[in-house]
Amino acid sequence: MKKHNFSAGPSVLPQEVLKKASEAIVDFQGLGLSLIEISHRSKEFIAVMDKAQALVKELLALPEGYSVLFVQGGASTEFVMAPYNLMKIGGKAAYLDTGSWSSKAIKEAKIFGDTVVVASSKDKGYNYIPKGYDVPKDADYIHFTSNNTIFGTQLNEFPGDTLKVVDMSSDIFSRTLDYSQFDVVYAGAQKNMGPAGTTLVIVKDEILGKSGRQIPSMLDYQIHADKGSMFNTPPVFAVYVSMLTLEWLKENGGVTGIEKANEEKAALLYAEIDNNPSFVGFAAKEDRSKMNVTFNLTDTSLKEKFDSLCVAAGISALNGHRSVGGYRASIYNALPLESVNVLIKAMQDLNK
Repeated sequence: MKKHNFSAGPSVLPQEVLKKASEAIVDFQGLGLSLIEISHRSKEFIAVMDKAQALVKELLALPEGYSVLFVQGGASTEFVMAPYNLMKIGGKAAYLDTGSWSSKAIKEAKIFGDTVVVASSKDKGYNYIPKGYDVPKDADYIHFTSNNTIFGTQLNEFPGDTLKVVDMSSDIFSRTLDYSQFDVVYAGAQKNMGPAGTTLVIVKDEILGKSGRQIPSMLDYQIHADKGSMFNTPPVFAVYVSMLTLEWLKENGGVTGIEKANEEKAALLYAEIDNNPSFVGFAAKEDRSKMNVTFNLTDTSLKEKFDSLCVAAGISALNGHRSVGGYRASIYNALPLESVNVLIKAMQDLNK
């Protein structure tokens, strides 16, 4: 039976990408060697890295003056790298607290200096995005989490007149945005881009080298940029699959094309949640994520029946995060509309 993968990450990838990636594991480009056996300094892999970086710039319409990096350590390491590279000695950073991941980023930033939480939605279990807050003008940067995977909320505005740092791990490449407004964007690959193992970092070149700190080499954006993401051995497989996924995205209409598909999937699923008396949405309607749809049963005694319907339909990984419970349908770029319709049918069958 075909599985409908609603996993929050590592998440669903296009079937075409999985096929090409599996072939490369056995024999890469007819070399008689696996992709994961060849040197990362070989012309074959350097071409992979160059293409992956070029596709990022093209798909996101990045202006000149940005470096595209593929690094290791996940987005959690970026919680450290951002303040290390951007918070000046004796300086200040501002953070918007919208969920578990922003809270973790705030914890790390406090190690480096004055960290101001400009607003938080913790008071209501992170089910909304705060609005109408002030960003300190003397802050070295403000940090946002654009999409909150666990709670199912998403930002549409990024206010402030200082440098902007955005964790886009779960919605990068899913919607059109003006990336020239951002100074640092980072994203773990395992949602919309590839397998776990690499993290995409987009950084404006002119902001680097101004913190006054002595930064360890592996945590220095400037070094990674100067070395073309080859300062140390990169995660070759994760970068290659990310390149394949970006190729797939380009071939399927790019970010504008996938945005339309994502809006259709989200609209259908939220409509079912709102119109089906057995379900209730978790996030405030005006702040709902188009990537992670969170919802609950109105009658928890129906859980066993609904779970059985999902299993019978081949629906996988629908349970909510362990910290909040309920259900979470992650409908990333590669999840087909067919899977959303299968889930909707299971939701409707619950009332029969």
